[in-house]
Amino acid sequence: MRIVLLGPPGAGKGSLAGLIRGMTGIAHISTGDMLREEMKKASPLGKEIRGFVEKGALVPDDVVTRLVEEKVSHDPGLDKGYMLDGFPRTVKQAQDLDAMLTRAKKPLDFALYMRADPDVILTRLTGRRVCKACGALYHLKNKPPKTQDVCDLCGGQVTRRSDDHEDTIRRRMDVYAISTKPIIDYYARQKKLKEVDGNAKTTDVRNHLISLLNDDKSDQDQKPRRD
Repeated sequence: MRIVLLGPPGAGKGSLAGLIRGMTGIAHISTGDMLREEMKKASPLGKEIRGFVEKGALVPDDVVTRLVEEKVSHDPGLDKGYMLDGFPRTVKQAQDLDAMLTRAKKPLDFALYMRADPDVILTRLTGRRVCKACGALYHLKNKPPKTQDVCDLCGGQVTRRSDDHEDTIRRRMDVYAISTKPIIDYYARQKKLKEVDGNAKTTDVRNHLISLLNDDKSDQDQKPRRD
């Protein structure tokens, strides 16, 4: 199973990816993690990526596409399938992804869009806190640390991320809405777009997800096999 995860910051894609991984065993591929991993390896592509990052520039589409193609084409750990998170971000990247998967004869199964209301996202992100030492996540309302500003796990300082202020979040949501709508339309035209309600409770999201995955498996079983 090969899936693209779509959704604005704070919609809950991380939790969604965890649910899917638990149900299917497929890998979660974050392009942000891949970029950092490649830079750490200091490969030729990693050095190229670091050059853009150190200048404060966005890594160009073609560089990210090359990185994704290298990963999905040569990593044996992805034979069972994967979820792509953070790619594609543009219609051109979506077209490039289709092309590379067609060459590999392993087409995308569907794009999963986690829709969430702006007010819900604001509540989640403005209340989010993170441990500076170990990265553990907390929320002032839903999961506060036992001792204020102190991590339950390592005792590190729990603080608010610089990009979790309301003005910054609203700007990020506006940018996401403008840049992502064409991708959502692209997969909708292919009849590969499925939606999950990001406003719902975790148990409801899980039940909906089970239904979507079962429907997709049924569709795949009904397709004629090519020998």
